[in-house]
Amino acid sequence: MARILVFGDSITYGAWDREKEGGWVNRLRKFFDERHLIDPNFDYSAYNLGISGDTTENLLERFEFETKQRLREENGIIIFQIGLNDSWISSLNELRVPPKEFKENIQKLINLAQKFTSKFVFLGLTPVEDEKVNPMPWAPGISYRNEYVKEYNEIIKSICYKNKIPFVEIFEEWVKLDYKSLLEDGAHPNSKGHQKIFETVKDFLIQNEIIKI
Repeated sequence: MARILVFGDSITYGAWDREKEGGWVNRLRKFFDERHLIDPNFDYSAYNLGISGDTTENLLERFEFETKQRLREENGIIIFQIGLNDSWISSLNELRVPPKEFKENIQKLINLAQKFTSKFVFLGLTPVEDEKVNPMPWAPGISYRNEYVKEYNEIIKSICYKNKIPFVEIFEEWVKLDYKSLLEDGAHPNSKGHQKIFETVKDFLIQNEIIKI
């Protein structure tokens, strides 16, 4: 069995999936389970390690411990979906995790992941609906803005390129679409958005032979 660990924030966790599917990671797990029943040789399992509100700093604190508990085989796979919370800006015009620190944190995550497996992937960030989250209704002193989300997405992309790590573009693909229809509250995907992330990740894993069909 190949274990796939998915680390991230509330989007990874599956927030606001009203179809009660549990978010895109749970959809991926169900896909693996259903495929395994048809073909017992197709043996993958997905572990959702998303925590609402997490930044790269939070993830670095828990990554190594949580990975050690679950990934004990060389054929393990790690997926990162992190960075949106790093990019929010306060009413004092301060980014939660400044770009320089964010770059360092992404590189640290890569270095740590390489201790456990050669197979890991970073997902790009999802865009936000500025009108709804600038400021955020549930936290008026904080704002998400696409200008910063895009900047942090480009940081992840550039570091992955430098390290020859697979990167799944989401931000640029979504902005080509009516992406606001994929969001529930301006920041989190709705059920349609979670389904789209699932399909994008599944197809990427298969096409790049990270999982074998």
